[in-house]
Amino acid sequence: MSRVAEGLVGPEADGQRLDSFLATLPGCPSRSQCARLVSDGEVTINGTLATSKSERVMLGDRVVANLDDAREAGPLPPNTAIHLDIRYEDEYLLVISKQTGLVCHPSPGHTDDTLANALVAHCGYDHLGMLQGEDRPGIVHRLDRDTTGLMLAAKDDDTQQALQDQIRLRTLDRRYITLVQGFVAPDEGTITTGITRSSRDRTRMMVSDDPGARGAITTFRTLERFEAGPRDDGYSLLECHLFTGRTHQIRVHMRHIAHPVVGDPVYGLRSKRGREETRNLGLERQFLHSWRIAFVHPVTHEHIELVDELPADLADALATIESESMGRTPAGQEVLDR
Repeated sequence: MSRVAEGLVGPEADGQRLDSFLATLPGCPSRSQCARLVSDGEVTINGTLATSKSERVMLGDRVVANLDDAREAGPLPPNTAIHLDIRYEDEYLLVISKQTGLVCHPSPGHTDDTLANALVAHCGYDHLGMLQGEDRPGIVHRLDRDTTGLMLAAKDDDTQQALQDQIRLRTLDRRYITLVQGFVAPDEGTITTGITRSSRDRTRMMVSDDPGARGAITTFRTLERFEAGPRDDGYSLLECHLFTGRTHQIRVHMRHIAHPVVGDPVYGLRSKRGREETRNLGLERQFLHSWRIAFVHPVTHEHIELVDELPADLADALATIESESMGRTPAGQEVLDR
């Protein structure tokens, strides 16, 4: 006989995340394992298969989870083969420079080859913050698999909570360098939209004015512009400042203003007739790098600021259009000199 957990969403749970609601049902495992049940196709809402752990349940929804294969996750296995490029470390936290191709935490197809596995190998499973779940030890915020650069990890729950609070209060300063298609005319700007998951492709995000979409704010400064050539519309090098941390936020916002990120395989220019798109400058991943992070240490109250130079593939792509430069802006002189 099948083991199931089911519940009717009441007023106190209206608008709650699906994985959080599931974790409150009798017989259900931890929130991280509930999220795994959703990804494994074991959860329905009003008889319809749930596709995202983060979708919001609504008053009156009937949620049913099949628990036959639910097993509580054990400690995440360490992986000593993954290199950690540590730029700052003390007994409370780390700042690392993430390499391209590294997934931040376990997901389908990635069980023991993630940043989380490397953090377990370096710090030990019991010496990392667990507020994000047992399968995301130490994770404070994410970078996409092929986005490089600086990110934070926490060694205990209190530090993890304090750093996440700084992100929510917008006092933790995260800045990115991105090269986008076309000529960005303003020297600076702000993009404010809602972002939600695409209803047609659950792996993609999209700008939306739906009431359920989450607010997203990105500001940018133009650093350098590059003249158009016979096969392109030119390029613009930007510094983006995140005030929120939505999935794929910069990539979605750049597409929204008609300046997709160079090399972006999801939101960028598509190859034509199977041939490499020359406008992507030979890149096989998005030109997006977390170059600067600044924050107040939650325990010592020291102001910490770190910067990270462009990795070789992005620097090489930029070098190929150096002769087309129209000059750096004042912001570009400030940032690029660093």
